[in-house]
Amino acid sequence: MKADTLSRSTGERGRVLASLAVLTAGLLMFHRAVPNSVGHLGSLLESFLPWLGLVVVPLFGLALLRRSTTALVALVLPVTAWTYLFGGLLMPVAEADTQDTHDLLVVQHNVSDENADPAGTARTLADGEPDLIALQELVPEALPLYEKALAPHYPYRAIRGTVGLWSKHPLTDVRSVDIKPSGIVAEWSRGLRAEVHTPQGAFAAYVAHLPSVRLRASGFASSWRDESARLLGKAIAAEKLKSVILLGDLNGTVDDRGLTPLTSQLEVAEGGFAFTFPAAFPLGRIDQVMARSATISHMHTLPATGSDHLPLGARFTMS
Repeated sequence: MKADTLSRSTGERGRVLASLAVLTAGLLMFHRAVPNSVGHLGSLLESFLPWLGLVVVPLFGLALLRRSTTALVALVLPVTAWTYLFGGLLMPVAEADTQDTHDLLVVQHNVSDENADPAGTARTLADGEPDLIALQELVPEALPLYEKALAPHYPYRAIRGTVGLWSKHPLTDVRSVDIKPSGIVAEWSRGLRAEVHTPQGAFAAYVAHLPSVRLRASGFASSWRDESARLLGKAIAAEKLKSVILLGDLNGTVDDRGLTPLTSQLEVAEGGFAFTFPAAFPLGRIDQVMARSATISHMHTLPATGSDHLPLGARFTMS
């Protein structure tokens, strides 16, 4: 092969790598531009958005192999985009924020309807002495075991359907929140609201379990989840109490546009990835703690239980 032909071939491959780097950066920064009308592709991309940064690794290796300066320079774009979007989550929590500067410690956990050790799970959740514990997938045969294990330290509880809230502080005005999608005809109750009375004041706590999503040949099936999120968003928007906390298995990440009815009006933690699912090898945080007129900080996962989700802990400070 002639030298000019080899140079041209290498240059072309370098341009292909550079184009892929630019495309990756574009998907990171403009993921909202990916349409959701066909197979909910936008939501699918956003569910795994932080992992898109891994594309840089093979591109970098190929750029070195091809000795392509163009590709190496282009890789600065996706690295910069990823750092802009997610770099802050890698920052350590300031020492002052990990002491007694919070008002409440809360725990959120989908305990799984197949959990073989409800009592052990309850003890794991209570070990850190959180003020609130929100649970989903509470099945009738396991519920008495959770109640017995948590009762000594959590005298107040609220249960509606398969979701529950245990509290060290009094609960009043407990009621179900209807987040059932219109397409579900079976009995289905996965939302509750309670007023929590603490020394710092009262706030509304919502516990929810949104429908699961599935990856199918037709695309990302999230219609029921999205409808349920809209119903929950309307309920929270109508909440009269100033401070609100939402704890739940929302079956979506905070980047997923399907949760926009919630993320548009509630704040999320500024630090920590805290991936919760699947427990064996967490790929995303689909369990969430969000708040209005309050600050969520120091989000972290707890030790694994008998569930396929990891428990999620967070600090909650009312404004």
